[in-house]
Amino acid sequence: MGLKERTAKGLLWGGIGNGMMQVLNLVFGIFLSRLLTPADYGVVGALTIFSAIAGIFSESGFILAIVNKKQVDDADYNAVFWFNVVMSLAIYAGLWFGAPLIARFYGQPEMVALSRFIFIGFVASALSATPTAYFFRNLDVKTRSSVQIAALALSGVGGVIAAFSGLGYWSIAIQTVIYTFTNSGLLWWRCPWRPSFSFSGAALRALLPFSMKQLVVSLFTQINNNIFSVLLGRFYGMRVTGFYTQGNKWTAMGSGTLVGMLNGVGQPVLRQTVDDAERQLRVFRRLLRFTCILTFPAMFGLAICAREIIVLLITDKWLDSVAVMQILCIGAAFLPVSTLFGNLFNSAGRPGVYMWNVLTLGTLQTLLLCVTSQYGLTVMLALYSALNVAWAGVWLAVTKQLMKFRVRLMLTDILPPLVLALLTMGATWLLTEPISPLWLQLVARILVGGVLYILAVRLILPMDFKEALSFLRKK
Repeated sequence: MGLKERTAKGLLWGGIGNGMMQVLNLVFGIFLSRLLTPADYGVVGALTIFSAIAGIFSESGFILAIVNKKQVDDADYNAVFWFNVVMSLAIYAGLWFGAPLIARFYGQPEMVALSRFIFIGFVASALSATPTAYFFRNLDVKTRSSVQIAALALSGVGGVIAAFSGLGYWSIAIQTVIYTFTNSGLLWWRCPWRPSFSFSGAALRALLPFSMKQLVVSLFTQINNNIFSVLLGRFYGMRVTGFYTQGNKWTAMGSGTLVGMLNGVGQPVLRQTVDDAERQLRVFRRLLRFTCILTFPAMFGLAICAREIIVLLITDKWLDSVAVMQILCIGAAFLPVSTLFGNLFNSAGRPGVYMWNVLTLGTLQTLLLCVTSQYGLTVMLALYSALNVAWAGVWLAVTKQLMKFRVRLMLTDILPPLVLALLTMGATWLLTEPISPLWLQLVARILVGGVLYILAVRLILPMDFKEALSFLRKK
């Protein structure tokens, strides 16, 4: 199977898998959001950053290091596996003893037992790093997606049962832990590789230069993604944190589908073109155009449907999450684009460029949030999203060092779908705003927005339209 066919297959299964996961997230999220309160979501959301950072340290960037290495053998996989075992247990022990400090920081004594329970999930997640790397390296998106769907379905049922039983915020914690253990177990069941009682320090050291840079990138990305929960939980209380967590969750459903689809193929595919600069540029531009054509209408469309989605699906008690969701959707529209640029540098063996780019962006956003926290959530979100959008220009500047990707080429790839998405979604909002009731308005916005955008792309960008269809049809 050629590179284009494998890319198309990976994108197809990545899209199907991530789409199914978001549907399941949607279904279970509706049940939980109706049964739980904003404060329940706020308590768990405030802990997310700690388990996320712990998980990053235990995995330490070795998944991408294995994917990026030209030749991989059992010594590499064993080194990563045993490193993850030791690190995950050591970090969990530290978090266990640190739980009272976390609870004291937020002024929530109940967080001691809750955090100790939630944090055990990252141990299972860390143990799944080796089979994840195996499937990722071999572009086996289908297996990874099927495992994640099964784990999400089982954990969602467990979370809903717990919520119906009146367990409150423990329901979300139970759902999270069930997911990580089920996902890890199923990955090991499907993975043909098995660890042995051997450890090669040389193999681990060979992976360290790349993995350490990925560790820094992942660490700052998680801090950047979760800093809102920390600041809001500390200064505004769990109720406001809950509204943000809910709005961010719905935004992440949209952007996560697209990012997950790209992450499944981006770096492995680009890695195979690294020795041919012209081919690499050609493949990258095709992926970039495909990303923009899908991402911009999806996220802008999600923004104009935010009110209807929130009120209809999880009731108007979450109405304050609408503005959060709308603002975040604007910045999230550029997240898959940034992800693709990151995949390009990692595949080219230059993770340092990617690391410093993400490090700088994360630092600026964190400082921005700290400085503007006194002005309220809306201002913080608007500036945060604006910086995400503006950073596309920074990616272009650093990409020029790697290959002949000039401003004209980037604008040719990004601007047409961006303008078409803005115009068609804006027209959709104006045309459907007078419609009532809300359910009919939501249906109208989805249909009108979809038809207008597809027609616009087909008429104005016919070649891009055909290429996008060829990817989706796996040709």
